[in-house]
Amino acid sequence: MFKFEIINPPKSFIIKDEIISSIFKEISLIENKDISWILNIVFVSNKEIQELNKKYRKIDKITDVLSFHYYDDFSNLDKEEIAWEIILSEDKIIEQGKEYKLWNELEFYKLLIHSSLHILWYDHESDEDYSIMKEKEDFIWNKIFN
Repeated sequence: MFKFEIINPPKSFIIKDEIISSIFKEISLIENKDISWILNIVFVSNKEIQELNKKYRKIDKITDVLSFHYYDDFSNLDKEEIAWEIILSEDKIIEQGKEYKLWNELEFYKLLIHSSLHILWYDHESDEDYSIMKEKEDFIWNKIFN
């Protein structure tokens, strides 16, 4: 299961470590692989995430979340090293929470599930990939919140 650290926690809503841990437990169960290194969950401003999006994805616009994996091979990696980071825009979470009629916390958890799957190499570039990823997202969401 991911070990995690929250960097610069959101000011406008509360997130619960126990829900994050439950999400990561479900992911580890369905993935059945060792994911026990550190994952940083970092909250930044719209401006900062736009700059990161431009730098790393060559897309000059605000996004809700960016996922970074720092290693492909974990065989020589110490368990206390940061292996991944998820960068989130608190303002974008609030905006999307209103748009999707979700509480800000739930929008965060939705993005956390989504971005955690990206870290594990899932994507949604094709319809088939989208279906696989969406099915896993829905499964995890339903296990935690239904």
